[in-house]
Amino acid sequence: MTDTIEAWQCIGCGRVEAPQTCIGVCRDRKVQLVGLADFEQARAEAEALRERLADVHARLQRFALAKPNEGHWDAAWQALQTQLREVLDSLTDVTTPPCG
Repeated sequence: MTDTIEAWQCIGCGRVEAPQTCIGVCRDRKVQLVGLADFEQARAEAEALRERLADVHARLQRFALAKPNEGHWDAAWQALQTQLREVLDSLTDVTTPPCG
């Protein structure tokens, strides 16, 4: 769980005030702020997921573009199934819901 603090951000100039709004000359909206370390961790995790997604995309594209030679359909199909099982196995940590 990431800790956040409640603050107010001006919709015009972007100024941030916490723990309360300024004297009232700006129009504020409530925002949630996170610490830099939490933000950096989330950004690194997002980048790692983008890299994994690109890898999965490349593997699925091979499947979509495959054209087995005549008489080799069964072998090609089995090879593609094996590769797709590897892709599915690589995704189990992001597709399995967390416990609790």
